[in-house]
Amino acid sequence: MALLWQKNGKLFSDAVFLTLLRDVADFEWVMWFSTFRNHILFALTGHVIVAKIFSLLVPKHRALIFGLYGTLAVLVTMGWTFMGLILSHCLMLYSVALVKRKWLCFLAGLAMLASIKLEPYNSWQETLVTGSFDLQDILFYGGCGFTIMRCMSFALENCDRKEGSYSFFDLLKYNFYLPFFFFGPIMTFDKFHAQANSSKLSRKEREMWNITTQALLYLGAILAVDVFFHYLYILTIPSDMRLVQKLSDWSLAGLAYSNLVYDWVKAAVMFGVINTVARLDHLDPPQPPKHFDRGINDWLCRYVYDYIGGDHDKIFKELLATVSVFGITTLWLGPCELVYIWSFFNCFGLNFELWVAKFFSIPPFSTIERVLGESMSRRIRGVFNAANFWTIVLYNVLSLNSLEFAKMVGRRLIFKGFPFSTLSVLLVTYCGVQLVKERERNQALLEEQEAARMAEKEKAE
Repeated sequence: MALLWQKNGKLFSDAVFLTLLRDVADFEWVMWFSTFRNHILFALTGHVIVAKIFSLLVPKHRALIFGLYGTLAVLVTMGWTFMGLILSHCLMLYSVALVKRKWLCFLAGLAMLASIKLEPYNSWQETLVTGSFDLQDILFYGGCGFTIMRCMSFALENCDRKEGSYSFFDLLKYNFYLPFFFFGPIMTFDKFHAQANSSKLSRKEREMWNITTQALLYLGAILAVDVFFHYLYILTIPSDMRLVQKLSDWSLAGLAYSNLVYDWVKAAVMFGVINTVARLDHLDPPQPPKHFDRGINDWLCRYVYDYIGGDHDKIFKELLATVSVFGITTLWLGPCELVYIWSFFNCFGLNFELWVAKFFSIPPFSTIERVLGESMSRRIRGVFNAANFWTIVLYNVLSLNSLEFAKMVGRRLIFKGFPFSTLSVLLVTYCGVQLVKERERNQALLEEQEAARMAEKEKAE
């Protein structure tokens, strides 16, 4: 099968896997775990060693050490011009933050974000940063993009501070924390500032055991994903539409689902590596992505979605909140046809969920739901969750592969495959969704019981 795509230049020979051709369609994975693996390992290992030494020697100033090491690493990697560009973004948004007007902070931040996402401004800035290795353009967009989002978080938190303002050095220490600098995730300023400046570095019971276990789990996941990526050609197959057209409906559904799972696992592994380093620094970073980057999700929820949408029970406010969220997301991802389509349908999906909930809260539907009982209500909601899950699959296929492949999956599974293929896929998805939801419900109950037990223990003490 590998020979089928050899001419496309998307595979290469790797002696580790018995000289079979290896899929390299995912540039991000190849960059992290093949091409620039040693660079990333060297930088993160240095950070862990330096952070541990100075956390023991001067725990009160460890945030300063984090910032100094990150600044030095960025300077050595990217040069003085890039450093000057980053500092200019920080300085401009810090100046705006002193005014303490949220609308002005948003306006300035989004204008800066547009300057690295829209032509001709992004090309002009990129030409300022030239280097001798291929990763530099990726680091340029990652470093600038995440810097602007972090600076906006700093500015918005400064607006909420009642007395005085945070210092420019607080912003630099926050922005130049190396594990988060180039690839994220974004940790909002309020959380980072409180945790990084805390001198109480004691750990919870079995915390180091959990960190070690997670690190080994991520290592195993890296090896597993690399093997699957090597042999299954999950991202390369959808690029050959002639082959895809010959697949059965079940094979096509499996391929689309595999793309989604692969992307989730890949993101969880990459963010998991970064989060493990952050946890060693006594930070509580955003969780690995589920349906979306949790760091960006936390940022958008805190400053846009919850701020505008409130309790999310008013139709107009929810519409305004979701349009604002996906407007910023579109700018963050880089405006193009695929991003417009992805943002529109995600925005519609969030509002559609509220419309359906409002509709079924009206009698006689609400009365029927109460009569059915809690367990039956969950089963009925599971049907809608199964359909919603496949909209997530299609959205991600659109962003991961191509518009043509997404249209083919939708056409085959919804129209041509109806009713057998459509209902069969939904039934299997329904069973999977119910298992996941029940597990999440039981986990939430256990966490509530544990929280109640800890509260009683503290009260007794």
